[in-house]
Amino acid sequence: MRSINMIKTIDDSKFNSFQASILFWCGFIIAFDGYDLVIYGSVVPALIEEWSLTPTQAGTLGSYALVGMMMGALIFGPLADKIGRKKVILFCVAMFSIFTGIAGFASGPAEFGIYRFIAGLGLGGVMPNTVALMTEYSPKSLKNTLVTIMFSGYSVGGMLSAGLAIYLIPDFGWQSIFFVGAIPLLFLPIMYKTLPESPNFLLMKKDEKQVRKVLSKIDPMYQYKQGDHFEGANQKQEGIPIVSLFKERRALSTVMIWIAFFMCLLMIYGLNTWLPKLMVEAGYPISSSLIFLLLLNFGAIFGAVFGGWMADRWGAKRILILFFITGALSLSMLGFKAPILILYTLVAIAGASTIGTQIIANAYVSQYYPTEMRSSGVGWALGVGRTGAIIGPIMGGVLLTMSLPTFQNFLVFAIPGVIGAICIMVVQEKYSSSAKSARAAENAEIPALQRETKI
Repeated sequence: MRSINMIKTIDDSKFNSFQASILFWCGFIIAFDGYDLVIYGSVVPALIEEWSLTPTQAGTLGSYALVGMMMGALIFGPLADKIGRKKVILFCVAMFSIFTGIAGFASGPAEFGIYRFIAGLGLGGVMPNTVALMTEYSPKSLKNTLVTIMFSGYSVGGMLSAGLAIYLIPDFGWQSIFFVGAIPLLFLPIMYKTLPESPNFLLMKKDEKQVRKVLSKIDPMYQYKQGDHFEGANQKQEGIPIVSLFKERRALSTVMIWIAFFMCLLMIYGLNTWLPKLMVEAGYPISSSLIFLLLLNFGAIFGAVFGGWMADRWGAKRILILFFITGALSLSMLGFKAPILILYTLVAIAGASTIGTQIIANAYVSQYYPTEMRSSGVGWALGVGRTGAIIGPIMGGVLLTMSLPTFQNFLVFAIPGVIGAICIMVVQEKYSSSAKSARAAENAEIPALQRETKI
């Protein structure tokens, strides 16, 4: 009888076409999450004009989807740890695709807000589960890199939204942008056939047929033999999922992670909702202001991919601290008049060090918690963090009504970056799942070395 550790097999594997397929579809899903990130900021000037909204009303309307995202992350993260990630991902994709498309038919703010809230539930649910699924199927040496590459789709979606807004809104109205958001619905059958279930969930279900199928795709050299025994981190999560996040001396780190997520998402959603309007108030035409939004998300792609590469080599914690501080500095400098090329560069750096920071943070947290509570850990961090995403657009609307100088508006969005850096500094890595796994592997090697010495 052979004992095969499925999780170790995946960790030790070389990146192949099966993992590339998971990367593509998770990235595709995340791209439409990113599309939604920018979609409201792209149409808010048109909605203010059509529905005679005040800046505060517009900020509040933008927060409806974010409330849905918060609840979706809190509900669907822990649910996936119980019933499987694949089912939850497909259900959430269907939900956000349908109701994003329907939002284009809204005739007023109330109806629009309801559709956006329901779409937000699905958008909030897919993120922790795609992060967890990609983490579980990534080779150990590439976990941060692959998760951040997957999340670069977030910025591609944001760029797509800003780019389409420039060309579609003048000719087809703001509604056309929401119709594009329904496209993932068409690809659900392919996702159902292609995406695998979480390896840990397959082990818990004792679904050996699917385990063998996955192993053969991870390791083409694997051949099943009668009596093979499969093992891994197949602990079943007992009790209330959120309680587990505070066990084994993780309480302080969990709270610090939640605050850091809150600060980062406040910066991201505040900027993506109000950057065009802030730039208009600073004297730039609306077309130039949408280009700023495009650059913000373009910079995030480089921040995510390069940041993930750095995190795999020098540690995600120190890279997160660096990115938070860079984000605070770049946002502070955006508030001052400068030549247009310098402003474009600062906006790109701000995108790299705000959206890019959140992407690296998602990868970091997915490895901080054990496999059996991974979706719960990422889901609750994102769920609590979404309160920052809700406050960001509202705060931006309030700032505009106060008619503050431009540099003060940007300074308010920069301060959370400093707070986020401090919170990550306080996180205790020695209690993380990855640190415990490393210690266990080191302890397992000692007896083997002792035996070799005796021989």
